[in-house]
Amino acid sequence: MQGYLSEIDIRSILQLIELGQRTGELYLESYGSGSNQPLGQPFDGALTVPNPPSWLVFLANGQLVYAGTTDNRLDRLRDHLHRYGIDHSLPDPSTTAAIAAFNSLEYGTLWALLEQHLITPGQGRTILSHMVHETLFDLLSLHHGAFVFQLSSALSPQLMTHTIGDLVAGITQQIQTWHQLHPHLQSPDQCPVLLAPEAFRASVSSQVYQRMVTWMDGKTSIRRIGRYLNRDLLSVARSLVPAIQQGQISLIYNASTGASPAASAQRLERDRLPRIVCVDDSATVRQAVERILDGQGYEATSIGNPLKALGLLFQLQPNLILCDITMPELDGYELCAMLRHSSAFRQTPIVMLTGKDGFLDRVKARMVGATDYLTKPFGPGELLALVEKYVGPGDLNRPRPDILLAEAIEDEFDIDFSQASLPR
Repeated sequence: MQGYLSEIDIRSILQLIELGQRTGELYLESYGSGSNQPLGQPFDGALTVPNPPSWLVFLANGQLVYAGTTDNRLDRLRDHLHRYGIDHSLPDPSTTAAIAAFNSLEYGTLWALLEQHLITPGQGRTILSHMVHETLFDLLSLHHGAFVFQLSSALSPQLMTHTIGDLVAGITQQIQTWHQLHPHLQSPDQCPVLLAPEAFRASVSSQVYQRMVTWMDGKTSIRRIGRYLNRDLLSVARSLVPAIQQGQISLIYNASTGASPAASAQRLERDRLPRIVCVDDSATVRQAVERILDGQGYEATSIGNPLKALGLLFQLQPNLILCDITMPELDGYELCAMLRHSSAFRQTPIVMLTGKDGFLDRVKARMVGATDYLTKPFGPGELLALVEKYVGPGDLNRPRPDILLAEAIEDEFDIDFSQASLPR
């Protein structure tokens, strides 16, 4: 089952899954209003969105098991752990691989916390329920996007399940009430700023004041406050409205002037030659990629063995990874998922190379955290446009890599360096 939200809304999709008692994964991707752009494809014109929001919902026998975004971030889980005082005790992502299915690092990490007795089953269920409600609030508010539901085995192990009908009815009512709070509130991502501390202190209890004043810094969103307090988004928002009406609080979007970690990393990389690594078992593809990129001033390296690539990528720290999907021993989906489990590659662009051009292949690539998708055969123009999109232009006046280093790495790791990239 697949289609567009202009044809069927999310509530109806979930109801069909519930009635059919289906087990599988529901993938949804948002895009701009009025577009029928397929999932996983770049957008055109004014509707261009570099990384459109996307979500993954796991279902079992018509009930909802878990729902979250596909960005492989643990910020939301860390926020929930904050109230238990263990937000700095997240386990090593590599220990969750046996539990985490495609793009469910958050769920796998939650289970690892349970297995290590860092949280109790009751706390785990409370956190999971809040995550599901938060995700459904966003999804049921979504009107422009596309979806695909794919039958598969159930997410395992399961901590709890949610009855779709009751869940959707309750959250739909919350969304309707949220809309009634306009124009005082427009988005869960708005951050409260305390304008009149004394007036606010006099209007609430001392306990409420002490709990809330710390977060009214213009950097903590309404959504995050709800996570810290274990309260739903609507109840937090409604509690702020009187203070907003009286001018004690103002709502803004994140006012922090500090650059995001991704932006800071990008600035640091400007002084280094863009490094691209291609993982593909085809020598022809590897040589073509290196020849094209080398000719345009990039540092290009290719690896033919995906198992060896996993360790070598940590040493090379590339700006961009090109990864074939169909490879022996370890396919591109598995390699991409493993890389995304590491904080070192959480933000690195990963582009899947494949001869397939199917809709489900694009969806699966997004589910494991791939940034983009390039269908083989591709020409120099297509490859260079994609590389420049993610790492910027190359440097035709760059220094050449040392031949001895190239040979040493090639012998040890089975890497191919094209002759064009060696000193002449």
